[in-house]
Amino acid sequence: MPKTTQPFIIVDGSSFLFRAYHALPPLTNAKGIPTGAVYGVINMIRKLLQTYETDHIAVVFDCKEKTFRSDIYPEYKANRPPMPEDLAVQIQPLHDIIEAMGMPLLRQPGFEADDIIGTLAKQATAAGCKTIIVTGDKDMAQLVNEHISLVNTMSDTSMDVKGVEQKFGVPPKLIIDYLALMGDTVDNVPGIPKVGPKTAVKWLLAHGSMDAIIENAAEVKGKVGENLREHLHFLPTAKALVTIDCDMDLAYQHSDLKKVPESTEKLKDLFEDLEFRSWVKALDKGEEMAPVKKYSIVLKSADLNTWVKTLKAAKYFSFDTETTSLNYMQAEVVGISVAVTPGEACYIPVAHDYENAPAQLSREEVLAAFKPLLEDPKLKKIGQHIKYDMNVLKKYGIHMQGIAFDTMLESYVFDATATRHDMDSLAWHYLGLKTIHYEDVAGKGVKQIPFNKVLLSQALPYAAEDADITLQLHENVWKKLSNEKRQSVFTDIDMPLVPILSEMETTGVLVDEKALQQQSEEIAVRLTQLETEVYDLAGEPFNLSSTKQLQAILYEKMGLPILKKTPKGQASTAEEVMQELAINYPLPKLILEYRSLSKLKSTYTDQLPKQINPKTGRVHTSYHQAVAATGRLSSSDPNLQNIPVKTEQGRRIRQAFIAPEGCKLISADYSQIELRIMAHLSNDKGLCDAFAKGLDIHSATAAEVFGVALEAVDKEHRRRAKAVNFGLIYGMSAFGLAKQLGIERHEAQEYIDIYFDRYPGVHQYMENIREQAHQQGYVETVFGRRLTLPNINARQKLLQMAAERAAINAPMQGTAADIIKLAMLKVDQWLKTEKLDAKMILQVHDELILEVKSELVDTVRAGLQRCMSEAASLSVPLIVDAGVGDNWNDAH
Repeated sequence: MPKTTQPFIIVDGSSFLFRAYHALPPLTNAKGIPTGAVYGVINMIRKLLQTYETDHIAVVFDCKEKTFRSDIYPEYKANRPPMPEDLAVQIQPLHDIIEAMGMPLLRQPGFEADDIIGTLAKQATAAGCKTIIVTGDKDMAQLVNEHISLVNTMSDTSMDVKGVEQKFGVPPKLIIDYLALMGDTVDNVPGIPKVGPKTAVKWLLAHGSMDAIIENAAEVKGKVGENLREHLHFLPTAKALVTIDCDMDLAYQHSDLKKVPESTEKLKDLFEDLEFRSWVKALDKGEEMAPVKKYSIVLKSADLNTWVKTLKAAKYFSFDTETTSLNYMQAEVVGISVAVTPGEACYIPVAHDYENAPAQLSREEVLAAFKPLLEDPKLKKIGQHIKYDMNVLKKYGIHMQGIAFDTMLESYVFDATATRHDMDSLAWHYLGLKTIHYEDVAGKGVKQIPFNKVLLSQALPYAAEDADITLQLHENVWKKLSNEKRQSVFTDIDMPLVPILSEMETTGVLVDEKALQQQSEEIAVRLTQLETEVYDLAGEPFNLSSTKQLQAILYEKMGLPILKKTPKGQASTAEEVMQELAINYPLPKLILEYRSLSKLKSTYTDQLPKQINPKTGRVHTSYHQAVAATGRLSSSDPNLQNIPVKTEQGRRIRQAFIAPEGCKLISADYSQIELRIMAHLSNDKGLCDAFAKGLDIHSATAAEVFGVALEAVDKEHRRRAKAVNFGLIYGMSAFGLAKQLGIERHEAQEYIDIYFDRYPGVHQYMENIREQAHQQGYVETVFGRRLTLPNINARQKLLQMAAERAAINAPMQGTAADIIKLAMLKVDQWLKTEKLDAKMILQVHDELILEVKSELVDTVRAGLQRCMSEAASLSVPLIVDAGVGDNWNDAH
């Protein structure tokens, strides 16, 4: 809109303050002061000023004091809870910033912001001035006329007279009556019970006004008619409460309200205090706090060539693909976006094929132009979850190199628990920017369209923003990784692992489809048998998947003891409860078997055959580096981390992961790695000596705890010692250990006391790490990966105790995760250097699985064990067990 138009903008500050608080993720500065609502409102105001370019503006807020409406109806707003403390503390800083920005800030005791807005809008209308009310409040629809419109910048919607009628079903002049009939639960304004929008509109269109509805109330039939007649007396009061007062006695006129020059120094101080760093930077440069983005679309070869030259000369550039699917094996490239300078980016569409779509460069031409750039190891690229883009591009013959930074991993290494690590979450957390979401351009649910059907006008800002924000995130987060140890975790462990995981994913693993189908059929037969057995024991058939029905059978009909209740007070049927009941009762034991087999069937034996790629004949999982706080990898589609190995059926599933003809699978895993790490971290002499001598650590512990000679340790001694060993590194209490071993608590405590007496270094380490965690709020792995513990000083004791257990275990589990990653890097380098025909195809916890040519098995197994054992230098030896087989289970 040109400046000459100069509309009068009235911002409903209170409306947007609450909406920003509830709609946006929480944001705090280093002092822990909440800042998210402030940022949201100010960001909205700045964008507003860019859109309308007017100096004729005012921002209006409610006051704390009661208004005249409370005199009319004392219960008005009586149900509203007090303002949240983390919102209340943001009000004054927000007001200070608005005033420093040079904008009139209006409040008046005894009246709501709505009334000030209504009065000013009426004044402006009388003067023939166009007014735009920026609000998310539906009550404002009553003010709309040919001179007044509403804009909601948070939802990017606007309403004129026609828009009000389309949205509400009645014109603006009937909105007051519409609101009075329905009432307002938020403001505690009673309406007519059971009267919602449809009924209110129906009545108003039939009668023309609320007064006419009152006059004809006797004609309204049914229960709703009875409700109307019963509550007629309150309708005039309700109408008075929802009517905006447009005739307030104000000390100023609309024409007096003009924006004055900003107080730059004051703004800078406020922004620095709240840590709005990008705005501080903008003020230093004399720029707007929310500069206009320079996003361009590339549709001509000449423009493509210009960008290619720019990228070739850049220090680094961000890169992103838009595709047809989240599945990297199925996805087709729809477009590419790149950025070199923050705030500037381009989108190069190649396959938007909706009706009448503009002509685009061919995919072949664009990828041919990008191939030399993407495969040049000297050109640094930045991506957000760039492994996906690497995988997609492989099918086009592009093998990306020079991948220097992944913003997802930068954030993850900096603080794994502070936020989720998707781009939208990172943009808000680190930049305070609310990005365009995929659903905003492609729709939601069943109505969602693939990206190739998205209009270019919508695809451009979305796709270009991806590259732009990725670049900004890198420049922001990389500076935060100033800690040398943490930076090396990114540079030496997590980032180099990306191409290795990409190769493992696209290679995939061969799966025996027929074996899985056969197993699935057998499980189905067993499930039917179990159902019959369960029904016989229960005395009646019931839905085994229904918690409610199972509760009724177990606890009401059969009278089994209630060992634990749910948060809602119901008798629990959780796994741990059923396991305890299964010791003495046959029905819970059958239920557990049914659940286990049913889960295996639905998760693996039924699903894995469906996940075999028809082109490769293999299953291609996705490895996730930025999920587990400890640094461990996880996988999905399929999840290969949770296939049980202790049950026959679980082992059969592993048997279905096979080697192709002429090959074998080698499975290598670390022996008791977390206990070895505990020995290293605690430097306990007894524990270190046991590992140095190559003793069976559980037998050695049993000898110490039970006071018997090593050769006299039996299976039960070893079982209990193993529970103590692993229990303590997970921070288990005497209560937990007693429950696991089925012994009395005092006996379990005796085991723990003896253990700490024999291994005092372990006890001292645990005490030290707890104290360290409380003092600094985090612990670290041997390699410097930081594991933040947000609840370590929580007021709730249970949360604090859980954080203390994590403080003990996380350094061990995290170090183990780092070691297996370092091993993967070492193995990959060795295989490539020796040019051996062997591939890493799976990684599960502490285990690596390789697919190897049969004639190379002995060479590769020896080299694999050597690489893994040399991946880290601890004070105790790293022992690696390795097996060979035609399938995963036989190799394990």
